[in-house]
Amino acid sequence: MRVLFLHPDLGIGGAERLVVDAALALKERGHEISFLTNHHDSLHCFKETADGTFPVCVVGDWLPRRLFGRFYAFCAYLRMLYAACYASFFMPQREQIDVVFCDLISVCVPVLRLARHRPRVLFYCHFPDQLLSARAGLLKRLYRAPINWLEERTIGMADKVLVNSKFTLRVFQDTFRRLNTVPDVLYPSLHTQYFDKMEQKLEQRSALLEEPVHARVPRNSFIFLDINRYERKKNHALALHSLRLLGNMLPTLDFKRCRLIIAGGYDTRCLENVEHYAELEKITAELKLQDHVVLLRSPTDEEKCSLLYACHCLLYTPENEHFGIVPLEGMYFCKPVVALNSGGPTETIVHTSTGFLCDKEEQSFGAAMYQLFRDDQLRIKMGELGRKRVQQKFSFEAFADRLNNVVQDLQPGSKKTK
Repeated sequence: MRVLFLHPDLGIGGAERLVVDAALALKERGHEISFLTNHHDSLHCFKETADGTFPVCVVGDWLPRRLFGRFYAFCAYLRMLYAACYASFFMPQREQIDVVFCDLISVCVPVLRLARHRPRVLFYCHFPDQLLSARAGLLKRLYRAPINWLEERTIGMADKVLVNSKFTLRVFQDTFRRLNTVPDVLYPSLHTQYFDKMEQKLEQRSALLEEPVHARVPRNSFIFLDINRYERKKNHALALHSLRLLGNMLPTLDFKRCRLIIAGGYDTRCLENVEHYAELEKITAELKLQDHVVLLRSPTDEEKCSLLYACHCLLYTPENEHFGIVPLEGMYFCKPVVALNSGGPTETIVHTSTGFLCDKEEQSFGAAMYQLFRDDQLRIKMGELGRKRVQQKFSFEAFADRLNNVVQDLQPGSKKTK
């Protein structure tokens, strides 16, 4: 079948990694895959969208991303509507699509249903968009009201809806109370073949005693790694404060070995990325951690794998993260994960087995970091159990088979098709 992935911005993030992995899964099952997006920067994206693995068509990038420094959601919906119109009415006849996989912005769904060659629409819900503004002021709530109504109404028009975790399923049902739609849970996975190849290369480099993971990280360092976009909701500050607490708990010579590497997605077009990076630099200076902290911006896939391979422990600091693919990546590289005891990580991490699920405070995080620093045997055992858990419960083969079955069921004439 011909499957089109319709995504707002093919940058670097968890949602983008999911759609790329879904595309890889369906391609391996014999489907013809293409991408349609509002923005694609070949220097700021996952390599599969830039190296020719998938054809990528960009439309509507000339439309504004904001008006008067505001109205981001309105502009995002407008840009996605433009892309949906292109897919429905202006795409060349020879490129007619059987299934459209869309996510993040559901306003495109009714437009796709009006297409000349009516494709089936699969919507993947990472998290209800309207909850991002739930704590906003009165004016923003009024501005968001019609957008929120559109989100609920248009998601219900999809032929099939998937969510990324049981946590998101509960939030979906609590948020969209007027919908009769009951989504299925499809956990994201990892394209493990790629990680296996990268691991082999990194093992060879390690055997040759090549350069350290970073110029500011000595070879004998104990590395804590924090991977997430430079956004305030990702709570990188918790990792910094926890490291400071760890420094107060350890002897000076031991703490000299400790390094925290924060590797985050960074886009100069996003004001919050720029501001928050500067905020983290300021916090690092205030806590006197300049010799212990490295802030990296938008690492490549290869650089990220190198960091995962070299680190001793992965920190995951967002609260109520709807799923979180990074803990799976860490566990697959045999690293224990220290995360908040909320959201998707409670479904991926087994407390005291593959890592620690902690309270949202540096005392809890710092205690887990201290335990892993002090106990090499525990750290190694947790890492091994983490890799086994990913292989058994979140394998790429199971993910590919499940998604392939969903797409096949959307074929006209299928008993499960509406």
